[in-house]
Amino acid sequence: MDSEIKEEVPVHEEFILCCGVETQVLKCGPWTNLFNEPRANRPKLLIFVITGNPGFSAFYVPFAKALYSSVNRCFPVWVISHAGHALVPKGKKILTTSDDPNAQEINDIYGLQGQVEHKLAFLRTHVPKEIKLVVIGHSIGCHFSLEILKLAPELPIIRSFLLFPTIERMSESPNGRIATPLLCWLRYALYVFAYLLLKPWPEKIKSFVIRIALQMMNLQSEFSVLNILEPFCLANAAYLGGQEMMKVVKRDNETIKTYLSKLTFYYGTTDAWCPKEYYEDIKKDFPEGDIRLCEKKIPHAFILHFPQEMADMVADWLKDDLSKI
Repeated sequence: MDSEIKEEVPVHEEFILCCGVETQVLKCGPWTNLFNEPRANRPKLLIFVITGNPGFSAFYVPFAKALYSSVNRCFPVWVISHAGHALVPKGKKILTTSDDPNAQEINDIYGLQGQVEHKLAFLRTHVPKEIKLVVIGHSIGCHFSLEILKLAPELPIIRSFLLFPTIERMSESPNGRIATPLLCWLRYALYVFAYLLLKPWPEKIKSFVIRIALQMMNLQSEFSVLNILEPFCLANAAYLGGQEMMKVVKRDNETIKTYLSKLTFYYGTTDAWCPKEYYEDIKKDFPEGDIRLCEKKIPHAFILHFPQEMADMVADWLKDDLSKI
């Protein structure tokens, strides 16, 4: 698909209060408020993307755009930030909505389980009940996706794609062995360092540093990614990461077994967060499952340089489901 077509894809950015926390939502497609649409004009399905950690939604925009185009622009693709991973930029308004009364108070909302409940509150509050859902989780977003299936069986989720799934033994993975001491034992030192170094920087300096970094990585972002250098957001990402290392230990085989027909797993061959042996183990335990191993050497952070390839694959896997909508 050429770049001109991709540029024409509408993406709407909004900031909402979800469970009292500033939350960024990027909406790909012409639908911005599904409840305001006449029922006859509402899409029949929403593709809902849950990011990895850090949950910086802006980096998922190329993937969302490519996926939206690959499903013939018939269904919206929405990406949600994690709680505490996005701050509202100066001059940007927060949209107020009637929140889910059952999700007003979430204990430890920046932690692992709190983030699951944060996504559930959003889906219950912002998506009409008759709209079917396809949930795409990336990295720790896969853990959240499984938790959503387990905790909210009433949601009309027809498929869930788990891309590079960190759903077990995170601290034992090659990257986990490095990350665990940093995130669990030295986290407060990282907090102090981030606040002392980054807090005094003017916004112009942060923007300049980010722009240079994106150029060096050959990346572009049409939405602000200043949250990368916000100590508050980095502290919450580190806190969530520490909980991942401690709590994402045993694979939830019961939930996987219950919803196996709705699940597609996609493992990398060079993924230091969920190594190939994790693929082999789950394939052995669920031989009848749709569990795939990447043949294209796509890295764990596919959103940076392989969004089109991943979107094309997901759209292809979705063809049968969408033909029945």
